[in-house]
Amino acid sequence: MTAFAAVDLGASSGRVIRAEVARVDGEPRLVLEEEARFANGAVPDGAGTLRWDLTALFGEVVQGLRDAGRRGPLAGIGIDSWAVDYGLIGADGALVAEPVAYRDERTAPVIAGVHSAVDPEELYRIAGMQHLPFNTIYQLAAERAAGGLDGVERALLIPDLLAYLLTGVAVSELTNASTTALLDQRSRTWSTDLLGRIGVSAGLLPDVVEPGQVIGTLSESVREATGLGEVPVIAVGSHDTASAVAGIPATGADFAYISCGTWSLVGVELTEPVLTEASRAANFTNELGVDGTVRYLRNVMGLWLLQESQRTWREAGDPGTDITALLDAAARVPARRTLVDVDHPDFLAPGDMPARIAAHARASGQPVPATPAEVTRCILDSLTVAYRRAVREATELSGHPVRVLHIVGGGSRNALLCQAAADATGLPVIAGPDESTAIGNVLVQARAVGALTGDLAALRAVAARGLTLTRHEPDGTERAAWAAAEDRVHGVAADRA
Repeated sequence: MTAFAAVDLGASSGRVIRAEVARVDGEPRLVLEEEARFANGAVPDGAGTLRWDLTALFGEVVQGLRDAGRRGPLAGIGIDSWAVDYGLIGADGALVAEPVAYRDERTAPVIAGVHSAVDPEELYRIAGMQHLPFNTIYQLAAERAAGGLDGVERALLIPDLLAYLLTGVAVSELTNASTTALLDQRSRTWSTDLLGRIGVSAGLLPDVVEPGQVIGTLSESVREATGLGEVPVIAVGSHDTASAVAGIPATGADFAYISCGTWSLVGVELTEPVLTEASRAANFTNELGVDGTVRYLRNVMGLWLLQESQRTWREAGDPGTDITALLDAAARVPARRTLVDVDHPDFLAPGDMPARIAAHARASGQPVPATPAEVTRCILDSLTVAYRRAVREATELSGHPVRVLHIVGGGSRNALLCQAAADATGLPVIAGPDESTAIGNVLVQARAVGALTGDLAALRAVAARGLTLTRHEPDGTERAAWAAAEDRVHGVAADRA
């Protein structure tokens, strides 16, 4: 067996997983075991800025690597995380401050200025990114306006920052770099033009590397802290969605996907970006993936709404917030009773999510969800509408045929949501694995050191071995009702049968 450590960091939790490439009946397959799990979350600092506790997060990663190495040597370490956020490194090589979180509102005052320097149409033709108010281009513009870049040597995206702290080597991994709206889609390198227009030095961002490149080996101090040897840290699909999509057990190219967690990333896998004005107007993004692929997708607000609702209920002392009980109760609430636009800016920041949902229901003249079960059903049904719309538009705008929908990540365990997605899209849904991100992370590492070989399809075949997947067939009698639901939320007339 050859073993690897996958460091998988999300906005609410992080994990270190030990994965072994084993031979079963002569064929390679992955065996995963979680070694460490820890909480993560952004909290306001003394000035009210929302920040990640990167120092504590790094400490958890180091301890997790130590745990992963106790059962035998590691052939590699790969890190994936959420996108767009970064840490700043000073001239002394140390972190200047804890990284600002993307849900902080600091970018609002600078977006118009960025768009006056580079109009949105041109920005899309270069970078191909969906407009989101927290894209790195706006964060860096806000940082510069506040003087936060003075004396800074490097800006490193979160996975690159952690790799730097482990190895001392600074790089920018491609898949995450592509989410910044500062990478040229055609050259696959930083756009010095865009950086110059927002007043940021091109030298602030290190060179871009492809997934599969060895970044460096563990530094002496990290080796001492973990008990590991000179283990290589390997660039994987460091945007967690890139790893999640690489780990999808697809058997062909004609699939759509939903990587479903705090965010839901809904789209198709292409070989070329779609940089048309129609694509920009539909707010689709072209994120680069493993092996030259393009993740053509829309970011949907995701299970964040449910996670924040659960937090609100817990803080109010409501014991009925267990996810299994919530889903059971939600299944008994009539479908599509109340629907909201899950991507509305009102739902982005932390806070009392049930109250915000209630406010949107009142404003639109719909029944107001009054119980946790009703709120949960509203969220799941509203997500389903967003999924239906995103899958349909992704196929229309890209011309990419789709015959099956893969749902991976934590949301793949939510049978109510998966069945609704099948009914709404008219596509069979294959649910699982929930560990798709860690799987994709490890597949790239294993190939980099020669433990696996082949193209992305061959890697996916390895990932699929031994998995238990659930197939949800669409109920054709439901599709018209979901079409009407989409019209209610978005005011569009979709074909929808």
